[in-house]
Amino acid sequence: MDDVDTAQIIENISLVRGKIEQAARQGGRDPKDITLVAVSKTFPAEAITVAVGAGIKNIGESRIQEATAKIDALGRIATWHLIGHLQSNKAAKAVEYFDMIQSLDSIGIAEKLSRHAVAAEKTIDCLIEMNSSGEDSKFGLPPEDTIEAAETIAALPGINLRGLMTIGPWTTNEGCVRKAFDFTRETFTAMRTRLGDRVSILSMGMSSDYELAIECGSTMVRVGTAIFGAR
Repeated sequence: MDDVDTAQIIENISLVRGKIEQAARQGGRDPKDITLVAVSKTFPAEAITVAVGAGIKNIGESRIQEATAKIDALGRIATWHLIGHLQSNKAAKAVEYFDMIQSLDSIGIAEKLSRHAVAAEKTIDCLIEMNSSGEDSKFGLPPEDTIEAAETIAALPGINLRGLMTIGPWTTNEGCVRKAFDFTRETFTAMRTRLGDRVSILSMGMSSDYELAIECGSTMVRVGTAIFGAR
């Protein structure tokens, strides 16, 4: 890994924040209502330190083993989000290290997280990951199962179900991406109607589509490449 380009990361964060603000204002929304999660997978702890120094408060990681090493090195300098697929045998580590798990994609995993959270006398914030595009390559609950699963998961001790996460379709077709984001927002609204104000986070949008996601109602974007550079 090359040395961390401090100046470039700081500049990138400023550019991303500017685009978030513009997208929010164009949609008649307050930019402060959009949370930026800087996704640091494959980048070293030093890059995270730079981002936090530039005001980033939320860090996303995809792999448990990589993330735990960074968290051990850096401590609780940010709110740590698990955004990658969670295997059941890593549930205990996830509860121990992360503040939010965005990739909850089954009731079975939720039950394991619940048991570990109760044992640790901890409550873990979670988002259900929904496969809004129906792509076989993606994890996530099918849309038709999401609301029912949310009601079951919300009742589990040690789990604070905060909302919904999705990954947009792998396509440059804006209409296709918008359709998936709009569908996810509609599901989020239905979930909020069922479960109340505890459901307040709609995590949609990455480096290639976060501005569109904000236009479609996202309250949280997960941006890696546009901040830290190409992987």
